[in-house]
Amino acid sequence: MTHIKTQYNRRSFIKVSAAAGGGMLIGFSWLNACKPNAPELKTGLELPKEWFEINGYIKIGDNGLVTIYSPNPEIGQNVRTSMPMIVAEELDVPWENVIVEQAPLNTGWYQNQFAGGSLSIRLSWNALRMAGATGKAMLLEAAAKEWGLKASDLTAKEGVIKENNGERTLSYGEVASKAVGIEIPEEVELKDVNDFKLIGTSIKNVDGKKIITGEPLFGLDFHRDGMQLAMIQHPPAFGMKVKDFNEAEIKGMPGVKDAFIIDTTIDEPAMFDEQGFKQLIAIVGESTWQLMQAKKALKANWETVGELESSSTHLQRLEKALQSGEVEDSRKDGNPEAAFKKASKVIERTYSAPFIAHNTLEPMNFFAHVKEDSAELIGPTQTPEALEGSVSKLLNMPLENITVQMTRIGGGFGRRLYVHFGVEAAAISKKIGGPVKLIYSREDDMSQGTYRPTYRSTYKAGLDENNILIAFSVKGAGLPEGPVFPNRFPAGAVENYSAEKIKGDTNVTTGAWRAPRSNFTAGAEQSFLDEVAELAGKDPIDFRLELFDRAIKNPVGAAYEYDAERYAGVLKLVKEKANWGTKDPNVHRGVAAYFCHSTYVAEVMDIEMVKGQPIVKKVWCAVDCGIVVNKDAAKNMIEGGVIDGIGHAMYSQLTFDNGAPNQMNFDKYQLIRHSQAPKEIEVFFVENQIDPTGLGEPGLPPAMGALANAMFKATGQRYYHQPFATERQVVG
Repeated sequence: MTHIKTQYNRRSFIKVSAAAGGGMLIGFSWLNACKPNAPELKTGLELPKEWFEINGYIKIGDNGLVTIYSPNPEIGQNVRTSMPMIVAEELDVPWENVIVEQAPLNTGWYQNQFAGGSLSIRLSWNALRMAGATGKAMLLEAAAKEWGLKASDLTAKEGVIKENNGERTLSYGEVASKAVGIEIPEEVELKDVNDFKLIGTSIKNVDGKKIITGEPLFGLDFHRDGMQLAMIQHPPAFGMKVKDFNEAEIKGMPGVKDAFIIDTTIDEPAMFDEQGFKQLIAIVGESTWQLMQAKKALKANWETVGELESSSTHLQRLEKALQSGEVEDSRKDGNPEAAFKKASKVIERTYSAPFIAHNTLEPMNFFAHVKEDSAELIGPTQTPEALEGSVSKLLNMPLENITVQMTRIGGGFGRRLYVHFGVEAAAISKKIGGPVKLIYSREDDMSQGTYRPTYRSTYKAGLDENNILIAFSVKGAGLPEGPVFPNRFPAGAVENYSAEKIKGDTNVTTGAWRAPRSNFTAGAEQSFLDEVAELAGKDPIDFRLELFDRAIKNPVGAAYEYDAERYAGVLKLVKEKANWGTKDPNVHRGVAAYFCHSTYVAEVMDIEMVKGQPIVKKVWCAVDCGIVVNKDAAKNMIEGGVIDGIGHAMYSQLTFDNGAPNQMNFDKYQLIRHSQAPKEIEVFFVENQIDPTGLGEPGLPPAMGALANAMFKATGQRYYHQPFATERQVVG
């Protein structure tokens, strides 16, 4: 039986008030999920005041309907369904009585009110359960008071309260208003995981019908009478800025209302402020078509203010960084140098990946209406508070005068963590003195930056005379951030181990891209381990399990990040489900496993060669993400990650000449096509009672490694450099 405190040192994480229109409104602190119930907290220790700020709300109406305000941006990870499921489970209300609303930005939620890092459910689990359980306890107490009984004499189920030794019943709606005056309990009992009725089932997306019927949900759908449209033109290359342009000519074109240069430079920029060009040409008008024609007519003078980098420059910098670059993070166990000298067999391989773009399906867009003393922002953002703070700095306006409303997001993958496009919309609105919606073209987005960094890593392994792995090293460089995680596998599993994360310099702007760093490292590491297993004459899964066995029974060195038993568990599960070891001369198998975002995923991929081309026939996925809240949503995220991983590893790249990307639309930048996606993906979840961990990203990284290993089986060629399709053409 699990209990959770609703207060600490007489300060409550919960507030209850009467709801407008009747019923009760439960306000709770989202940040209480951070650590308020940790055993190391001693009496008298002050907790951060933010943990007591009321910033989440549940309304229980007199009609019995429960409205749950979902705070996190929805980017397709289905949190607008899964997060309310957690509340409804503990509240014990039927799902058909639940209404889900998108909550606006509530300043103070920053640690939780965002979408990124596969953290939405993980950070909210305790807070949501506590809020639902507290509401249920107070409704029971109100009903007990009404009947002159004790709350322990009653039960609540499916939104109805019933006396244990009688026939009387009350619906939640009938007692909601009376619960407002009930004292908030200091501690509430949470359901036993075995008693969950809603969590662990499949609930359809609450926005599903609206999406398929085309109701306006996305930022691009948003319209307000009187608003104008805007498009921008940023410099054509990194290392350039705008001097001037043919302003008078552009202003005279059909449908153009204004054209000017904006500057979005912010003093003391925060983490998500720093992307994007700061000086831009903005064109304002009546329609996107007219604005596009005006952009074609631009004659701008661009000033070179930095190096105009090319892909050849990037390769040279990565190679130099691997030799003598600045080490950001590292780990060393034993004496790898001496072990390599003693090894009977040594293998060394280098892997690389290019810059790639996010390419969200919904173009970048944002609405802004800046007035003299207020600003209203509406659109798709993964970090609403970061946007609010940046606009506050830009306009020199108090935070309380700025509102941010979040729309559903048509793809994020990290791209909309960065707020420059919302800041640009605010700058344009201020300049024209009215409401405006900024819209990027695909070319604007793909040439703007905020790319996945380019990486290069060298792996080295040494085997003794018994084909035991006795030495392992990895050095990984990136522009700008290195890809290596020194304390992840195989740290702790090899006697002599070293890992270095190395940074390099570039003026190409980069940002988080789905499963940052892991999206490259998993593919490189898992490809290399397959080759080491081959050198050792061992089955690739058995070889990995040997290493995990060492980490479990006799770990090496300091603590490492992963749980070796859970890691080994997904490998064993996928081995079983895929019937690993069965032979079919027409099917070529690869395997990979990876840990990131506190989740473990192993994948087996089957490839067939059809007319000389590799076709992914089937992918098996074994996933340990703790408790699965919504099985449909969980499967969808893993399946999407697999497809995304295959597509980008196989086809996608950005190359540069003189600071400018060569690929600016899908005529040259290839994404995976429907015909190239796996014919079947089967997902299996490890059943346990561990609190939920991340799911939006962990399915992607191992897909890259499994693909490379299956491709080797199919073609006889190892794949070291993404995109694999290009490498295959060059080598093959």
